[in-house]
Amino acid sequence: MRVDINFGKGRFPVELSDDWQVTVIRKPPMPIEGDEAFAVARALESPVDCAPLRELASGRSKVCILICDITRPVPNGVILPVLIEKLISAGVEAKEITVMVATGLHRPNEGPELAELVGDSWVLENINVVNHFATRDEDHVYVGTTKSGTVVRLDRRFINSDLRIVTGLVEPHFFAGYSGGRKVIAPGIAHAETITTLHNAHFLEHPKTTNCVLEGNQLHAEQLEIVSMVGDAYAVNTVIDEHRNISFVNFGEIIISHLDAVSVIRKFAEVPVSQQFPTVVTSCAGYPLDQTYYQTVKGMVGPLDILCRGGSLIVASECSEGLGSTQYVEAQRRLSTLGPEGFLDQIKQKTHAAIDEWQTEMLLRPIQRGDVHLYAPGLSHEERKLTGVRMIENVNQAVRESVHKNNDTRVAIVPEGPYVIPFVKLT
Repeated sequence: MRVDINFGKGRFPVELSDDWQVTVIRKPPMPIEGDEAFAVARALESPVDCAPLRELASGRSKVCILICDITRPVPNGVILPVLIEKLISAGVEAKEITVMVATGLHRPNEGPELAELVGDSWVLENINVVNHFATRDEDHVYVGTTKSGTVVRLDRRFINSDLRIVTGLVEPHFFAGYSGGRKVIAPGIAHAETITTLHNAHFLEHPKTTNCVLEGNQLHAEQLEIVSMVGDAYAVNTVIDEHRNISFVNFGEIIISHLDAVSVIRKFAEVPVSQQFPTVVTSCAGYPLDQTYYQTVKGMVGPLDILCRGGSLIVASECSEGLGSTQYVEAQRRLSTLGPEGFLDQIKQKTHAAIDEWQTEMLLRPIQRGDVHLYAPGLSHEERKLTGVRMIENVNQAVRESVHKNNDTRVAIVPEGPYVIPFVKLT
């Protein structure tokens, strides 16, 4: 049999023997919106725990809309034109609307990439579209210090607006529980000092800092406290199916509307299975997430609950842009030098994580669970030496070898990577 998994801008075929016990794990069929623009307009007019957008916008003079960066397939080309048209019709001048890419500490999105991200030429030509730069001190304003001691500085262009709206995709996230909502603000438009605090080992090594967990997740609680400092803020939350169609969209008060969207995606993204598997094959969800090895780690963490200890995790990710940032490359070098235990001991001493080393920290989870095999044609020979996992040239051969090594024909396939989180639920 053949199962196609997400890979780059297409699909990657995985060939499996008909004699094997193959379990394909994907979301149940999801409803989709036939008219996506109408669905967004409907959400803006029927909000969650706030007034309709036209009432919120009345009398406001300066609006800032946050969008996620290129790593997330948010349907901005549908959302932004409808949202901005509603704002203008409510009396807001186009020149007073700013769309800001909430990059966190990721690189800016510019040129053709920015056009792809915004998804609408009229918006790009008529609205002020900017990137957030976390290391520019002058761009940020102090908004407070959390009870746990996180110094919170956020982009002043958002804070100083009198109508603040975030947009985003609600999907599983391997330490925030679910993406979107509060996460678009922190770390999305936070200063580097704030971001590196939120990503230290104090938060990330907590057992509930993981996929699909909000209750008891200390990082999530910290993000909520930061949002409460901001005050008046709203969100457009989207849920998409495996083919990137909008399945659900809402608008409302940022915390309540986000939780409403989480309650929807949970029914589809969290998939119970009855057993663990010695062989698990997955992806990093394809483009745009699988452009770097940095993001590929999410695909490695996603299916860990169903991987037998010592089993084989086989991941296909294009990695067309290589490993990731220079800071992430340095973190991977330290992992190579110190080993997993030495690396973890080192970062546990820090109050502020080094930029992007948190992804190396997350990599420790799969490599301590089993044998990780990576097919990533975009990585150079030198980059492959720093992955910390076993590089392969043939996915199908790696699957066959795993079945033979384990003397066990049970194989699980997770085509959509980290957008689907399987977990063992004994019946």
